[in-house]
Amino acid sequence: MKRSEPESSINKAYLLTQELWLATEPLLPVEKPKPKGGRPRGDAQQLFNAMFYVLRTGIQWKALPSQLGAASTAHDRYQEWVKAGVFEELWHLGLMQNQVEGQLDWEWQSIDSASSKAPLGENPSELIPRIEEKGGTKRHIITEAHGLPIALTVTGANVHDKKQVEPLLDSMPFLPLCRMKKTHSTFVPTKGMIMQTFVRLSFYFFYQDHIKARGEEQKELKTPGYRARRWVCERTHSWMNRFRRILIRWEKKVDNYLAFLHLACAHIVWKNCTLADPF
Repeated sequence: MKRSEPESSINKAYLLTQELWLATEPLLPVEKPKPKGGRPRGDAQQLFNAMFYVLRTGIQWKALPSQLGAASTAHDRYQEWVKAGVFEELWHLGLMQNQVEGQLDWEWQSIDSASSKAPLGENPSELIPRIEEKGGTKRHIITEAHGLPIALTVTGANVHDKKQVEPLLDSMPFLPLCRMKKTHSTFVPTKGMIMQTFVRLSFYFFYQDHIKARGEEQKELKTPGYRARRWVCERTHSWMNRFRRILIRWEKKVDNYLAFLHLACAHIVWKNCTLADPF
C-alpha cells in the first residue's frame, strides 16, 4: 500500500500564485484530439504547481508529493511545455506587463554572469578545460535599473563573458526605449567586457558605458542619493538562486535547464507587477 504524504508536507510558499497561473493558462498548448478516447489529461494547474515545486525546492521529479500528481505525468507535461516555449513566453509577457505599467526603468542596464556545476550536461563544450575536468554551465543576464531580468543566455562555464554581449542584446523581447527614441542609456558591463566589440555594440544600441575605476565607485556610494549599479545584476542572480533547482544543473538537456531559468525569471518579473503580490 502506497504511503500518502500529509497535507502539511507541502509548503504553500513553494506553490504558484493565482496571478501567475492566470497569466500562464492562455499560453498552454491546445490538447490534441483523441478520436479513440482514453484517459483524461491531468489537471494543468496541479501539474504546473508540481513543476514550480521542483524549481523552488530542487527535489527530484520522483520525490514529488503525491498531492501534486504523478511524477512521470508532471515531467512529461513539462517536456511538452518546454517544446512549446511556454515558460519563455510567460517571462516575456511579464516584461511586457511591467512595461505597460511603467515598472521598467530603461535609464541604464547591467550585465553579469554566474557559473554553476553541471554534472550531467550533454554538451561536451560545457566541460571546463581544467585539471579537475568538472562540468559547468554559466548563465548570462541583463537587468534593467531595478534588477528585473530582460535578457538571458546559457553557455558553458569556460565561455568568456564578452562573447555573450551581442547574443544577450539580440535576445531582448523588445527594443529598449533608448533605441526606439534614439537617446542614450547607460550600460554597466564588467571589466572583462571592455573591448572593441562592446564599443561597436554600445554605439549600435545607443548605449553609454558606465565602467568605474577601482575605488571610484566606493567614493560615489557616499554621495547622497547615489544609485548603485554594479551590484544590481548580482542581486538578481541572488534572487534566481532562491530557486534551488538551478543552483546545480541536473538537467541533461540544455532546453530543460533553460526552461527552468525562464520560469524563475517569469516569477521574478510577474511579482513586480502591481497586479501581483510583492516578494
